Amino acid sequence: MNQNVKITRQQAEEEAKMLEKVFDVVRFLEGNFFEQMQDDPRIGVKIGMCQCYDFWKKNKPCENCISMKAYAEKKQKTKLEFLDADVFLVISRYLEIDGEACVMELVKHLENDTLIDTAGRDKLVGKLKGYQDKLYIDPITGVYNRRYFEDEIRNMQNSAGVAMIDLDDFKLYNDIYGHDMGDQVLCIVADAIKNCIRKTDKLIRYGGDEFLLILSDMVRGTLRGKLLQIQEAIENATIPECPRLKLTASIGGVISEDGKIEEAIAKADQLMYKAKDHKAQVVTECDKTIFEKKESENKPRILIVDDSEFNRAILKEILQETYEIIEADDGKEALLKINEYGMEISLVLLDIIMPEKDGFEVLKYMEEESLISDIPVIMISSEDSANYIRRAYEMGVSDYINRPFDANIVYQRVSNIVKLYAKQRRLMAMVTRV
Repeated sequence: MNQNVKITRQQAEEEAKMLEKVFDVVRFLEGNFFEQMQDDPRIGVKIGMCQCYDFWKKNKPCENCISMKAYAEKKQKTKLEFLDADVFLVISRYLEIDGEACVMELVKHLENDTLIDTAGRDKLVGKLKGYQDKLYIDPITGVYNRRYFEDEIRNMQNSAGVAMIDLDDFKLYNDIYGHDMGDQVLCIVADAIKNCIRKTDKLIRYGGDEFLLILSDMVRGTLRGKLLQIQEAIENATIPECPRLKLTASIGGVISEDGKIEEAIAKADQLMYKAKDHKAQVVTECDKTIFEKKESENKPRILIVDDSEFNRAILKEILQETYEIIEADDGKEALLKINEYGMEISLVLLDIIMPEKDGFEVLKYMEEESLISDIPVIMISSEDSANYIRRAYEMGVSDYINRPFDANIVYQRVSNIVKLYAKQRRLMAMVTRV
């Protein structure tokens, strides 16, 4: 088979709705439609006793019933059907919807001016190509769509470069500027990529803001250079309505030398997510080990402020695998660390009761210096007084954790706050770029 045939009922309904914009008839012939089969020597396959040929105003099955063939061979079939002076394009596609076998039948009436004769042959061919394009072309970007991948690329056996390209923080962009502008961005990105590739290469909108790129006959030594060129083209792209916006993309790429394109796509996808951990990066197979080494160098930094060495040790044990930990044993040292590292601190875990300066004095300083909105703070204390907690929240803390510590709760709350503020920082960078 040259396509993915296993889909859900919901996916089938969504696909049918899309196809109804192109075809006059979109219908599903369920498996029981082909029951009570008998051999028919005319077409070489088994045919059912259904009266589907009534659609064509015939009293017997078509001599070349492609729906029957599609069902029997579990493939997609295409033909031209003639009814009096009218010509129809018929596509029958074998599917398994929620595990139940069926055939999707698509019928397109070709207008009278496309009747086959010597003079009109080229016109008919052009019509058919146009319908094929509508099926395979993404209506927003003009590049190939996921259907094209399923039908034409999935089982490709040629050696090729395979890359997954994903726009960084595209959801944030949609949330700020709206989906219409988001669609415009996708078009601009698609054009930027197309300007970097050959006619023999295939660019596919794989889903959302994710693009699949198939680079024919690409050798390993030139893959990274090509992907860096694409990344630069995306970063240099200009959005007319928002010239201050700077786009970036994370890219993962591999060479499929054994022809197993799906395996190559899965590897490229993994590398792309590796790139997204660092934003605006290109990662290929050769870079993988380098990035694994870099991961430890790019951990978010957390400042733990507590006068108890024991408490600091507990928190460090909970968090150090994921985060770089710096420590302060009182409020005075905490302020020194905050001034030293600034925005390089992703989170402060701050005790309330401490010598020299307590936690509230640290919060007051951060508020006066407008740091509390950029560096999140989680208060940690055995004090569970409502007054303490209310005061802490009034001064801008993001969360409040009581001792004794529950490791799972601490880790999850810290993780949530760090991720939230990281997203906010990227959002602010997006809207303030020049």
